[in-house]
Amino acid sequence: MTSSAPPSAPASAPLFADAAAPSPAPASDASTPPRVLALEGLTNFRDLGGYPGLQGRPVKWRRLFRSDQLGALTPADQQRLAELGIARAVDLRGVHERAAQPYALPGVAQYALHIEPTVVQRVQELLQKGSAPTPAETVRLMQDTYRAFVHDNAPRFAELLQLLLASDAPLVFHCTAGKDRTGFAAALILLALGVPRALVMQDYLLTNALYRPPFLASSSTPREVLEVIWFVREDFLDAALRQIDAEYGGIEPYLERVLGLNAAARTKLAQLYLQPPKG
Repeated sequence: MTSSAPPSAPASAPLFADAAAPSPAPASDASTPPRVLALEGLTNFRDLGGYPGLQGRPVKWRRLFRSDQLGALTPADQQRLAELGIARAVDLRGVHERAAQPYALPGVAQYALHIEPTVVQRVQELLQKGSAPTPAETVRLMQDTYRAFVHDNAPRFAELLQLLLASDAPLVFHCTAGKDRTGFAAALILLALGVPRALVMQDYLLTNALYRPPFLASSSTPREVLEVIWFVREDFLDAALRQIDAEYGGIEPYLERVLGLNAAARTKLAQLYLQPPKG
């Protein structure tokens, strides 16, 4: 389990790929597998194992992985994923994102659960109109995106949960950067497994210590806006979780009423992905 959450989105954090490398992720305990696995073509690949869930039972290691997009995997990366036993890949990218950077992994079943990106498109539309958004406006756009996850994209997240219930074969889920769509998906999974919200947020913010955005020196988007887009902030995920609390009274009724994960399904999910009770 990681020891502390990285900062939400410091103004001094490196934005471009040729900048200084981000701060290293907190080290895992020597007795547990490493959470962060270094891969040549990815920067935000990690294991969701080890967090305490229902009844204090830890999430199983090497079952659930989150990542940025898999289109840049090297042969060595593919071999590493094979060694991890990954059998399923869930792609949360939009249609055009997926077409632009496809991938194929031998022996790995792919599931396309398209969630279209909205913030970058909205920023580009504003720039085309000659009205660059301010960082504060971009923060609001990001918060709106997370609120939209709660309803607009609920069917896709429900499909992901059904895939988890179908088998405990090791699975990786990802979008492009592995930060927003993937971050919300990871939060739902961990919360459904009973992981405390503070640890869910800690896992979400770990992206800021890992992900290295692409080189965008030629972008017409102001750097301050890009810094909002390419990092995660506590108030982004919190916008979605607060909406869930306000509309449904908490994560459990939301999981059941919107995502179809009733008490029996949650029990099965725990059986598949949590360590068995001691004794």
